[in-house]
Amino acid sequence: MSETPMNTLQYRFDGPEDAPVLVLGPSLGTTWHMWDRQIPELARQWRVFRFDLPGHGGAPAHPVGTVAELANRLLATLDEAGVQRFGYAGCSLGGAIGAELALRHPQRVASLALIAASPRFGTADEFRQRGVIVRSNGLDPIARTSPERWFTSGFAAAQPAITDWAVQMVRTTDPGCYIAACEALAAFDIRAELAAIGVPTLVLVGSEDQVTGPAQARTLVAGIPDARLAVVPGASHLAPVEQPAAVTDLLVRHFSSAWLPGYETGQHAIVAAPVKPVLAPPPPPVAPVAEIAAAAQPVAAVRPDAHDAGLKVRREVLGDAHVDRALAAADDFSGDFQEFITRYAWGEIWNRPGLDRRARSCVTLAALVAGGHLDELAAHTRAALRNGLTADEIKEILLQTAVYCGVPAANSAFKVAQQVIREETTPPE
Repeated sequence: MSETPMNTLQYRFDGPEDAPVLVLGPSLGTTWHMWDRQIPELARQWRVFRFDLPGHGGAPAHPVGTVAELANRLLATLDEAGVQRFGYAGCSLGGAIGAELALRHPQRVASLALIAASPRFGTADEFRQRGVIVRSNGLDPIARTSPERWFTSGFAAAQPAITDWAVQMVRTTDPGCYIAACEALAAFDIRAELAAIGVPTLVLVGSEDQVTGPAQARTLVAGIPDARLAVVPGASHLAPVEQPAAVTDLLVRHFSSAWLPGYETGQHAIVAAPVKPVLAPPPPPVAPVAEIAAAAQPVAAVRPDAHDAGLKVRREVLGDAHVDRALAAADDFSGDFQEFITRYAWGEIWNRPGLDRRARSCVTLAALVAGGHLDELAAHTRAALRNGLTADEIKEILLQTAVYCGVPAANSAFKVAQQVIREETTPPE
């Protein structure tokens, strides 16, 4: 066990101290105990390192909003423990962390197993909506439905103790850390980078997984060079819990064959198959010297185009579905206006550092009430919930507008906001 500073993670070791290190990464809402049934067998050959996500399993609640930052905290933790090179197996969000490590720090990863993973988990809208639900209702609605997402119906019915364990695991998670992890998954997308993963990779998926199923697994296998696919029959999302023997056997076979036999004793180095080189494209032809001389004229600094940054912020605040509808409806007449608001409203104003997004939502809601723009008010009420405002805070903003914008304007605004908040914060049945 460990004490946990803010920049590291809570962890534990099992297995011989002189064995090569195998890191096991958990899924969102779970703890390192999701791997308990793998430990007896894995710890025969490896020094098994398990960690908890921030705010999970009693770990300190230091929220992390990106997968890259989670990977960096894990590396800092491994550095603190004296681990330099390691094998890595991760489930769902834990798999995303492993893929991030293989992409950004391939020299540290000897071999990789991605379980119930995907290069992109659902849509950003789905995870940000989940964050709104948790912020408004706490984790109980998510906890009560977790067995449906994690296990097959037959397993959940036959194993009530494990089902109850799963519900309690989610209930005891810190809500702020859970929301931050949802934001991390919302922003995670490595579809265009899969070919750069050069470590030996096993992709493992439950045949009945409805969250990140065989289709997502095949996307990983198709994109990662020489990756192998294993489908576990009768397993859903938490395959290591539902089919522990099958998953353990697959992990033992993969990690036994993926590492070369020699390694230094201790926890510092494992000799692994060399990382496959990624060939860079040939450099562009060099222009003749005469042409360079002719073109070497003083050029005024050009400000970077804010359109791409604006589109990113616009999607994060309003949601992909809303933005996709707006862009799809644009034609020759309205296309320039969509370009204008993406670049200037979202790329310039919403992207300025002077106010955070919560503050900008407060200002925007008040301005829309003042202007009577009720259609826009509905969209920005949803955006305000995504940006971290609670229903009570939105209520206070609208009460303030009743004083400064007039009771009729606030009355109309309350009707719009009430409907949106009811839709957005009601947990799915």
